[in-house]
Amino acid sequence: MDVNMKSKITKGFASDNNSGIHPEILKAITSVNIGHTIAYGDDIYTERAIQRIKEHFGEDISVYFVFNGTAANVLGFKAVTHSYNSIICAETAHINVDECGAPEKFTGCKLLTIPSNNGKITVEQIKYHVHGFDFEHHSQPKVISITQATELGTVYKPQEVQEISDYAHSYNMLVHVDGARLCNAAVTLNLSLKEITADVGIDVLSFGITKNGAIFGEAIIFFNKKLSENFKYYRKQGMQLGSKMRFISAQFESMLSNNLWFENASHANKMANLLAEKVKDIPQIRITQKVEANGVFAIVPFKYIKTIQEEYFFYMWDEHKSEVRWMTSYDTTEEDIENFVKILKKVIK
Repeated sequence: MDVNMKSKITKGFASDNNSGIHPEILKAITSVNIGHTIAYGDDIYTERAIQRIKEHFGEDISVYFVFNGTAANVLGFKAVTHSYNSIICAETAHINVDECGAPEKFTGCKLLTIPSNNGKITVEQIKYHVHGFDFEHHSQPKVISITQATELGTVYKPQEVQEISDYAHSYNMLVHVDGARLCNAAVTLNLSLKEITADVGIDVLSFGITKNGAIFGEAIIFFNKKLSENFKYYRKQGMQLGSKMRFISAQFESMLSNNLWFENASHANKMANLLAEKVKDIPQIRITQKVEANGVFAIVPFKYIKTIQEEYFFYMWDEHKSEVRWMTSYDTTEEDIENFVKILKKVIK
């Protein structure tokens, strides 16, 4: 993307990271911006935020805040692995594609990837990598990492996650969930956050709210407290211990209060479905994935893409297939959808 396009962009469908901050989140940050309080998380605001998380995910958990999603994933792995371990994930996983090798660099673990047409992996596919235990020439499988909702906008059903968890635990392995869009998945499934994590056997969760209207901040949740015994040291070494943690904590408390997390994700999902409905009748466009969260993936004739991007920027997902990704956000409006579809129809004739 060139500099001129960057300065021109106001609102588009490139990423839910591109959206602004929800007014309630800003209000929450302002509300804690008074006086002095103990730093590094020893404050009442962080205590309240952790309690709110426990209300949604269960009481018997450990919660730690960090600045971003890559850190949440990497430090979550670091807490439960050794450098001789391996982590099994989809080929499309964020930890494999979009984290610049950070999981491998900071944990020493080998990523073992599984091809996936829809972002999801199954036990049958995972079995291919589960071997070589106690054999010193092989990296030792330790973690199965899945993304909910996936990088392709699809959602694991609870029984699918439970099957993966049961299989992992039968081999003394663990299950990690990259939950950058966990709220969107919960809305799609019409289930609570606990029902799609703790209740289906998840061990470690990277719980993100940035894509759902926050500024920054992610939570690492350990559903088995023993796994987090040394985590505070890893977080400090990983440069993710925030001194003014109350400004992360306030966002989580606000997001998990008064159903804000649900409302924001519901709206984003609704807008994605509306967009898919509007474009499905354009003959030259073919939607490639089920629209189960807040992303629409579609084949668009390559010759039209740059022209469309001049009006509404979005990312090419797979240049070889001319597949694009359109993401909606909590602040996407029906008018945004209507105007975008008008551009599509005007350009694609």
